[in-house]
Amino acid sequence: MFIHLALFAGFSLSTELTDSLELFSGFVGILVSSVFGQELFLLHFHSTDHVGLEGHYHWLLQLIVVVSLVAALAATVFPNSFNAAIVLSISVIFQGCWFINMGFMLWIPTFVPEGCVMNLGGHESGGEIHGAVSCGSKEADFRARGLANLQFSWILSAIMIFAGIVCMKLAKKCTIVDRLEYERIQSKVVDSSVVNEGFKPTK
Repeated sequence: MFIHLALFAGFSLSTELTDSLELFSGFVGILVSSVFGQELFLLHFHSTDHVGLEGHYHWLLQLIVVVSLVAALAATVFPNSFNAAIVLSISVIFQGCWFINMGFMLWIPTFVPEGCVMNLGGHESGGEIHGAVSCGSKEADFRARGLANLQFSWILSAIMIFAGIVCMKLAKKCTIVDRLEYERIQSKVVDSSVVNEGFKPTK
């Protein structure tokens, strides 16, 4: 995945420096799609030994990566689509936030859900595979998974609110600029009509 990411970053930087981004925009889109495809591939097969709560967090992460992959493909096919671009941006931010959340919930003992404990001795014990966090009962496991689902919804809601505020701010600025441009054009039209009236011959 890191090789694909390095290729995408290096090629994108080269196109920016050579002012050839428009010419190679399709190939750049293919590269970013390959990054998310490789990430999904690694997460899917890397997560086969992640069971219990850790597996649930990785399954939710795969959902986000699928959205990123689809949005990247859509942005490649429709490069002028604002909807594809905003979905891709939101999904990438969501990935970063979810990685941070996983780090806190799975690897910091203070944030481990109630009724669950960290397996600091490894993932395998007595021939049985364990995740980073194991819960003592089905009720605790169910409660921890429910908390993960709530965190998923809360983080997504916070990102959507942030994206909505940013879009409203940008739309307001664009509206003001368009209004000023419209008023400038209108004033030019009025001035030209006044000049034309002044040059009309008197009868």
